[in-house]
Amino acid sequence: MNQLPQDKKIILFDGVCNYCNDKVNFIIKNDANDVFRFVALQSETGQKIITYLGIDKTIDSIILYEPGYAYFIKSEAVFRIIKHLSSSVKLLFLFNFIPINIKNLLYDFIAKNRYKWYGKNENCLLPSEDITDKFIA
Repeated sequence: MNQLPQDKKIILFDGVCNYCNDKVNFIIKNDANDVFRFVALQSETGQKIITYLGIDKTIDSIILYEPGYAYFIKSEAVFRIIKHLSSSVKLLFLFNFIPINIKNLLYDFIAKNRYKWYGKNENCLLPSEDITDKFIA
C-alpha cells in the first residue's frame, strides 16, 4: 500500500450509503487540520486496503486506518475521528465513556437500518471538484 498517504488517516466508508456519504461530508467540513482522506469500501483501492489489513472483505463498517500504526472499526473508529474534528464536534467525545460493547450495539443498530432510513445509491457517489483531493482513487 505504498501509494497511500502516510501522513493522513484514511477513512473507509460505504460509498453507496446516503447516510455514510452525509457523514463523510460532515467530517470534511469539520476537518480543520486536514487529517483525513477517504475511500469507499466498494472501490478497488478500498478492497486492496481491506486485504492488506487482513480484514474480512464482507465488512460493512466504517474503518479508520492510520498507516504505519493500526486500524479501528465501528464506534472505536467514530470516536477516534471525532477526536480530530473541530471543537464544537468534540462535545460528542463526552459519550466515549460508554463501554465499547454498548457503543457498538448502537452503531450496529444504525448500520443495520441505514439503507431503510436514508436510502442507498446504485453506485458510489463521485466527490465534487472542490473536495476531490480528499479522496483516494
